[in-house]
Amino acid sequence: VQLQASGGGLVQAGDSLTLSCAASGRTFSLANMAWFRQAPGKEREFVAAYRTGDTNRYYGDSVKGRFTVSRDMAKNSVHLLMNNLKPEDTAVYYCARKENRPILSSIKLADTWSYWGQGTQVTVSS
Repeated sequence: VQLQASGGGLVQAGDSLTLSCAASGRTFSLANMAWFRQAPGKEREFVAAYRTGDTNRYYGDSVKGRFTVSRDMAKNSVHLLMNNLKPEDTAVYYCARKENRPILSSIKLADTWSYWGQGTQVTVSS
């Protein structure tokens, strides 16, 4: 079972981009999912998440108001819509999954999430 992130690329500041994350190998629920990113020389940073039974969506402070996480149940995939991209958004973006609903206070911690995709590069030029 693998998570496959896709949709990255090279864009200009102010552009939009949508990342996708799908499961391969067998069908399992993407009920608890997160996006993280990691820029060169920096720690992995929380971007967005949702969890089962919770209608809220959670975002890192640096992307709040610009990024939107959504789930496509029909395609069993997760998307990250990124608007008004900035050069500081440049990073490798990872999707991550947890089998059981995570505690709210832990969703921004990378160690909370058990399964990770391989990452997709997003580069934003100024």
